[in-house]
Amino acid sequence: MSSPASASIGVYTLQLRVETRLGVKTHSVGQFTLLCNPWSQADSVYLQSEELRTEYVQSDIGMLFIGSSRNVASRPWSFDQHEKGILDICMKLLQLSPQHQADMRRDLQNRSNPVYISRVISAMVNSNDDKGVLMGNWSGHYSDGVNPSMWTGSADILKKWAETQFRPVRYGQCWVFAAVMCTVMRALGIPTRVITNFNSAHDTDGNMVIEEYYDGNGKKLPISSDSIWNFHVWVESWMKRPDLGQGYDGWQVLDATPQERSTGMFRCGPASVKAVYQRKVEAKYDVPFIYAEVNADVHEMIVRDRKVLSKRVDKHRVGALILTKLPGSMRRQDITSEYKNERADMPFWESYAGADMPFWESYAGDDERSFRCAVADIGAREDFKGVTVSLKLLNPPVVGENISFDVVITNNEAAPKQLKKHVNAQNKEYNRNPTGTFWEAHDDVKIGPNKTVTAKHEITFKEYMLKEAADVFLVNLAVVIEDVRSQEKVLASEEFNIRNPSLSVQIQNESSVIIYAPQVATVTFVNPFNTAVSGELTISGSGLLEEKAQIRVTIQPRETMKKPINFTPRMAGSKMLSANLVLTNPPTILHGFTTINVIS
Repeated sequence: MSSPASASIGVYTLQLRVETRLGVKTHSVGQFTLLCNPWSQADSVYLQSEELRTEYVQSDIGMLFIGSSRNVASRPWSFDQHEKGILDICMKLLQLSPQHQADMRRDLQNRSNPVYISRVISAMVNSNDDKGVLMGNWSGHYSDGVNPSMWTGSADILKKWAETQFRPVRYGQCWVFAAVMCTVMRALGIPTRVITNFNSAHDTDGNMVIEEYYDGNGKKLPISSDSIWNFHVWVESWMKRPDLGQGYDGWQVLDATPQERSTGMFRCGPASVKAVYQRKVEAKYDVPFIYAEVNADVHEMIVRDRKVLSKRVDKHRVGALILTKLPGSMRRQDITSEYKNERADMPFWESYAGADMPFWESYAGDDERSFRCAVADIGAREDFKGVTVSLKLLNPPVVGENISFDVVITNNEAAPKQLKKHVNAQNKEYNRNPTGTFWEAHDDVKIGPNKTVTAKHEITFKEYMLKEAADVFLVNLAVVIEDVRSQEKVLASEEFNIRNPSLSVQIQNESSVIIYAPQVATVTFVNPFNTAVSGELTISGSGLLEEKAQIRVTIQPRETMKKPINFTPRMAGSKMLSANLVLTNPPTILHGFTTINVIS
C-alpha cells in the first residue's frame, strides 16, 4: 500500500474489505497518520540532502540565539517532536483551526499543500484569533502563568495545552512561539529551522522607516509606534512555491508571534526568502513586512519642543545579523546574505576590542514642522562634524559585574570648545522602546583644538540589578554632546545585552553512552555574586530522562555547586541534556547543556 505525494496529511482510518462468493466482510484495521514526506522527490517538501533532512526534520534538539548582534547569547531548546503524544496533539491543532471548523471538507482537501498548512499552523501557535497554543506576554509580569524565559522545550507547552482542554498556555515570547512552531512543522514532516534576526524592525505604518527620538539628555522618547526588536525569532520551512512562479522554492519565512494581521488573522508567511532578497514585495505572503524587518532605514533624532535639533539616518543597523543553528553542530550559521543584498560587516566584539564605534553624524536646524516632515527634510540640513562622539564598552557585560565604558569625544575644529556631556542608561525590553532611566551622568567638558578626550564611566551591579528574571537583560545607552556656544548637539547610542553566567553540564564516560545503560551527569555552577543565592535547578533531556529532575539549591558566595544527575538513555541518536537554574535573588535564569551521542 502506498499513498500519492498529493495526499492530504491527517489521521486516516484503515479498513480491510474482503469479497468472496459468500458475501462481503469489512474489518477495521486501525488508524494511521499520514505526514508530508521530505524523502519523496514528488512531495512539495522534498529536501535533497540527507544531512539536512536529519537536521531539519528528525533532530529534536536545537539552539536559539538571542541577545544583540555584538553580544550573541544562546540557549538550548528541546523540540520534543518524537515524544509520546506530541504528534496527536499536532493533529488536534489542525482540527481545532478556524479553517477546519468552518469547512472541514475544504480544509482536508487543502492539507496536501504545505503553503496552506503552514499558514494554519502560524495562526494556531498563537491564541489571538482561535483556540491556539500560546498567549503572548511582554509586560514583565507573569504571576498567573509561566515566565517565557522558564520554558526549555516544546513538549511541556503542547501537553499543557492539550491537558487543559486547549486553553491558551501562559506565556510565550518570540523565541517560544518560533520553537513550538518548529516542533509542529517537523512533526508533520516539513523541514524547518529556527531563525534569529538581530535588530529586527517592526514597521507599524509600512513606510520602511523606523523613527527614533531622543531628548537633549540622551533619553529615548516613546513618541513613535515603530520599534526595533534587539532580536526577533521566526522559522523557515522548506517547500515548493508554485503559486509564485519559478525561482521561489526553498526556504519560506513563517512567524507565529502575533505582531500584525495577515488577511484578518495574526499570522505571517510563508514569505519566500528569495522574494525578500529580491525585494519582490508583491509576492505572497507578507513579503513587505519581512523585508522591512531586515532592511528598514532608521531615522534617529534629538528633539525639543517638537523641533528636530539633530538627525542621523542609519541604513545598516536593521537586520545586522541573521543566524540559525549550523546543521550537525550546536554552533551558529550566519545566513544574513540570504536575506540582504548588501551588509555593513562589523567584526564580532569590535566594540570591546578598543576600536572606535562609527561616529554618529548630526544635522543642525530649527525646522518648525512636525517630526515626520522633519524626517523628510534631511537633505536640506548641513552636516555637523565639529564634534564627534562614540561609545566604547570595555568588557563583555556579565550579570553581577559592573559595566565599564568610555565616551570618546573629538574636537574636529581649530578652536577650543566648551561642551556639556549627558549620558543616559535605560532598561530595554527586547521587543520595544526603552522604559525608565536607571542611571545618568552630566558633566562639563573643556576640549582643546583638534583634540580627543576620553571620559570613563562605570555602572555598578547594584544600579542595574534585574527586577525580573529574564534570559536577556538589555540596556539602551546614549550620550549627547552639546556645544555650549553654538548649541549644536551630537548623539551616540548603543544597545547591548548583559549576559547571564552559565552552567556546566558534563557526562561521565561521554564516548560510550549506550541505550538503556545507566549514566551520570554533573551540573556545575560557580556563584559569582558576593551574596548567597538560592533557587531551583531543573534538568531535562528528551530520550534521556523519563521526567525532569528538580532540585532546590542554596549556594554561598564564590562557592562551587556540583550536582550529580542519574539518567538512563531510552532513545538512540544525538540527544541533549540541559540544565536550567532559576535564582530568586538576584532574579536570574542560567542555562547549560551538553549533547550526547547515544549508541544503540
